[in-house]
Amino acid sequence: MKIRTATLNDLDALTAVEAECFPAAEAATKKDFENRLAYYADHFWLMFDENDKLIAFVDGMVTDEADLTDEMYEKGEMHNENGAWQMIFGVNTIPSCRKKGYAGELIKAAIEDARKQGRKGLVLTCKDKLIHYYAKFGFVNEGVSPSVHGNVVWYQMRLTF
Repeated sequence: MKIRTATLNDLDALTAVEAECFPAAEAATKKDFENRLAYYADHFWLMFDENDKLIAFVDGMVTDEADLTDEMYEKGEMHNENGAWQMIFGVNTIPSCRKKGYAGELIKAAIEDARKQGRKGLVLTCKDKLIHYYAKFGFVNEGVSPSVHGNVVWYQMRLTF
């Protein structure tokens, strides 16, 4: 498996994988990804199989804001390359490739990059059924997030270095 950061050429593949992984109300659109790639393509971790097919990715902006807000999902211009916190907006693995550790490899890559870049840590939101999964990587549950993204209850989790 190959891991690399993104370019605008990955736009269609990212959009397709996102659509496979999230309900329409929660999924980022092609326009959302176009905006994100314009500001922080280096904060996408993409995994490809041996046929060079995108099978999983993790993405998110960097900011000095301590908490992940819904506004961040759509406003790539909020990215601050020198920010303290690496936000994680999505952890995506196509259904046929799940339960093989690919998402975990990408999360570890994001954590390692954030550490090397001198960040304070990483922040993500997740549904209650995934709290235990992210805890394995050192993320701590901070309770219900103010996020109303997709009309779902989200929990904010933080990994502090």
